[in-house]
Amino acid sequence: MNQLKYGIFFVFFAALIVGCGAKKNKDSEKQQTASQQTTPGQYISQAVFTNFEGDSVRVADFEGKVVLIDFWETWCKPCTSSFPGVQKLIEEYPNDFVALAVTPGFTNTQKDAQNFAQSNEYDFVYLMDATGLHKKLGVRGIPYKVFVDPQGDYIKSSMGSGGPERDYKTIKQIIEKHKVASASSK
Repeated sequence: MNQLKYGIFFVFFAALIVGCGAKKNKDSEKQQTASQQTTPGQYISQAVFTNFEGDSVRVADFEGKVVLIDFWETWCKPCTSSFPGVQKLIEEYPNDFVALAVTPGFTNTQKDAQNFAQSNEYDFVYLMDATGLHKKLGVRGIPYKVFVDPQGDYIKSSMGSGGPERDYKTIKQIIEKHKVASASSK
């Protein structure tokens, strides 16, 4: 009888040790996975958009400029209300700033975006989100703005709008802070 008690105790104790060791291994696997997760900057540097002609466009194509990736759709009034201010910034900083007007395709098609572009005189680079960057970044609503510095590094993201004037000022501050100093800017 004592041998049976010791046998049961031994099996229970061995199972406890093995079980705790398994949990420890699962925890370390979770830590390794977390450290390998992709950051917004990595997603952005790998993102490929398509223009209306079907050509691939990457953020790296605009190296040397502060890049605004503006996720928008034609029906989004807060999105389009900030466009005149963004256009003004393009005119104020032609060598330092570019706006990528990226349609995620929530409800708009490429044709919808093309019609908007043809009806409005904005100097934006109109693009479609070919690789689903908006999904990778967790975009759940628009307007959603992503800022990238002239070296291609992620600055920040923001969702929503503070209104046209506030959006203009916020974007201008980002351009001023991150633009590359050049002879033309001095």
